[in-house]
Amino acid sequence: MDKLASKEQHMTPVFINPFTDYGFKRLFGEEASKPFLIDFLNSILPKKHQIADLILKNSERMGFTEFDRKAIYDIYCESVAGEKFIVELQRAKQTFFKDRTLYYSTFPIIEQAQKGDWNYELKAVYCISILDFLFDEHKDDQEVIYNVQLKDQNNQIFYEKFNLIYLQLPNFCKSEAELNTNLDRWLFFIKNLEDLQHIPAIFQNSLIEQAFDKAKIANFNPQEMSKYRDSLKIYWDNYNVVNTAKQEGIEQGLEQGIKQGLKQGIKQGIKQGIKQGIKQGLEQGIEQGKKQQALETAKTLKQLNTPVETIIQATMLSAEEINQL
Repeated sequence: MDKLASKEQHMTPVFINPFTDYGFKRLFGEEASKPFLIDFLNSILPKKHQIADLILKNSERMGFTEFDRKAIYDIYCESVAGEKFIVELQRAKQTFFKDRTLYYSTFPIIEQAQKGDWNYELKAVYCISILDFLFDEHKDDQEVIYNVQLKDQNNQIFYEKFNLIYLQLPNFCKSEAELNTNLDRWLFFIKNLEDLQHIPAIFQNSLIEQAFDKAKIANFNPQEMSKYRDSLKIYWDNYNVVNTAKQEGIEQGLEQGIKQGLKQGIKQGIKQGIKQGIKQGLEQGIEQGKKQQALETAKTLKQLNTPVETIIQATMLSAEEINQL
């Protein structure tokens, strides 16, 4: 059953949908949620880039001229050491999503440029994308995490300050009993949150248990509930648009396939029919020729007063056919 279709059956969900814009930012993009974001990022980052504290920054980055395209991130933050982090939850597949993350990464790089004397030293940039889909070119892989860095021809890291990290949630299928790392627990939390009716025992007395409390719909005030419902509506509208486009694509493909199949079938049928017709015509012509020869022979024998029984044996014609001559 489709994941979203199964969610529709939950009449009274206990926790928010983290794939909504409001839900994701409530869990990771608010000042009160910084401990969750720090813990989640530290479960992904190498030890040398572990974060002690974060500064949440404006997630909308304007272009460098009024004609340039702007970038809008889900979450944009900076560590106290100056490292830049873009965190995005991508719900729908995009053809050039890798290109998009590369483009987005240029903003926190270029904004580090300093006026006056500057030696071009940069702080590390991380673009972390949580994907609710699989890359088409990697759909047969079972990888959950793709950690992309700049490497040389010997597969050695050439530049360590630029990092693209992709987390493919559809490939994360661990049960509660299989959650061995902190990253496992966070991915389980994000992927299954809305479907859960209670906090699993494995999360008790942990920071993620506090995230569950933050995600409880019953804790929302009227204003928060209104924002969540608006965000949820946008989420479902977008899902239905994508789903409708997929269905129309399937139907169009099926219709086109039928048309092409009929066209090919008719063409092949005509070709095969001509071939079969020639074969059958030749066979029928030969048979008709033999029959005509037998009739001529029978007619001659009959004129010579040959007994009918003898003519039948000689021509294989019936007595009725001979008598009609």
